[in-house]
Amino acid sequence: MFGKKKVHVEYDKAHMQPVIHASICTGEQVAGFKNIDTGKFEEVMLIRDRKDLDTFLKMYDLTDTSIKKEY
Repeated sequence: MFGKKKVHVEYDKAHMQPVIHASICTGEQVAGFKNIDTGKFEEVMLIRDRKDLDTFLKMYDLTDTSIKKEY
């Protein structure tokens, strides 16, 4: 009867690229967007497991293949 609302957040696709920053030593992963022009990273959320990643993908209407992973 009561379901979660589907929230799609927009981002500037011309200047921002979805990226996951991953630490080599600790394995911590942070999802966010990298400015293509300046290289500045904007953190959106911590990725602890697959459920968090799926939430990020749904929130911004992305696919697994559209996200680049940086170390």
